[in-house]
Amino acid sequence: MGFLEDFQASVEALPAMLQRNYSLMRELDKSLQGVQTGNEQRCQQEIEDIKHGLESGSITYDPAKLKFSDEAIEEQKHCVRIADEKVALASQTYDLVDAHIQQLDQFMRKLEELRQEKEAATTAATAAAAAAAAASVATGTPVAATVTASAGTSTADNTPKGGRSGERGRGGRKKTAKVPTEQPAPAIDLELPVDPNEPTYCLCNQVSYGEMVACDNNDCKIEWYHFGCVGVKEHPKGKWYCPSCIGFQKKRKGK
Repeated sequence: MGFLEDFQASVEALPAMLQRNYSLMRELDKSLQGVQTGNEQRCQQEIEDIKHGLESGSITYDPAKLKFSDEAIEEQKHCVRIADEKVALASQTYDLVDAHIQQLDQFMRKLEELRQEKEAATTAATAAAAAAAAASVATGTPVAATVTASAGTSTADNTPKGGRSGERGRGGRKKTAKVPTEQPAPAIDLELPVDPNEPTYCLCNQVSYGEMVACDNNDCKIEWYHFGCVGVKEHPKGKWYCPSCIGFQKKRKGK
């Protein structure tokens, strides 16, 4: 596919990816609220138990020993991990949209370059046609083609309709000068040859190219992703999970 088809395919997949990320963030919010509520109740109960122990004398006042249980502390750490995961997912979503915006800007610049190249080729062709016509008049060489520079058109086959006015020279040979007045811009092949047997990766189901990042989930079905398709600008530090696997990691941590 050309670059326009690639961008269209990438944009068509964007809404589904955003919806999936937003759904994961809502699930993380719900999970975080549940863990926080349970841990707050646990801590409140531990505080009440400490108060009763101090009042009854069963607990000796010692600031070094008066602290929450290991379970409460571990639950609080779990809340922090969920919050960090939500922030990472939100950042990934932002980078994903930003990457598509930059890709759109790049394609727009490419289209402008193609338009300018086409205009330059048309102008050069018109100038060459005018120069050839002027040279034919100066040398007295008859030109069978009709050049209409103002309209930018020529006859269909660049030969007179009657078939006689163009017959000159020895042996009745026709001297016809084909002067094109409009030449289409040269086609630019932006596609690379692809081996049909080469495996495909990423959410776009394309072959490997450019910078790619691997999902750290060993059971990931796709494993490798293009930077632009998942909104990654540089190689992640530490573990990185694709949009499909990050939900499984969240559910695993929530157990």
